[in-house]
Amino acid sequence: MTLLDELKAFEGQQAGPPLVGPDPVNQPMIRHWCEAMGDELPVYTDEAVATASVHHGIIAPPTMLQAWTMVGMRRPSGAGNKYTEVLALLERHGFTSVVATNCEQEYHRELRPGDHISVTTVIEHVSEEKRTALGAGHFVTSLMHYHDQHGELVGTQRWRILKFKPPER
Repeated sequence: MTLLDELKAFEGQQAGPPLVGPDPVNQPMIRHWCEAMGDELPVYTDEAVATASVHHGIIAPPTMLQAWTMVGMRRPSGAGNKYTEVLALLERHGFTSVVATNCEQEYHRELRPGDHISVTTVIEHVSEEKRTALGAGHFVTSLMHYHDQHGELVGTQRWRILKFKPPER
């Protein structure tokens, strides 16, 4: 079996169990995000303006979608995680460096304070070996589905990285 065959065997597999965000969508985190990003849209932070808007209340910036499920410094164990396994397989074959190449998000509805978000990740695609300016590598694309506490799909994210062999110095 070739490396590419082994890599392709991961396609379509769920990376691991759903990851439930540690905190519900909340106003303090929305405020911190807006301050950090310089986003002054009042429907994110001003209750009176948000209530009078078409949203009828505070909403979170859509680009925060991924933030609600980020685990911070306490990373879950990689044991049994197919995404961790595919990256480890690439590492064993010398593809030791990584760079994120692109991210595409699609929003199905606004997130509001109190929503509790979870994410399920599927390994969507692993490319054949490509030659890039960074070095030879494989693009690994994952597709994340974000759901609220009721199981409603609230957004998706396609995340692509390049695991590559850095050039020898």
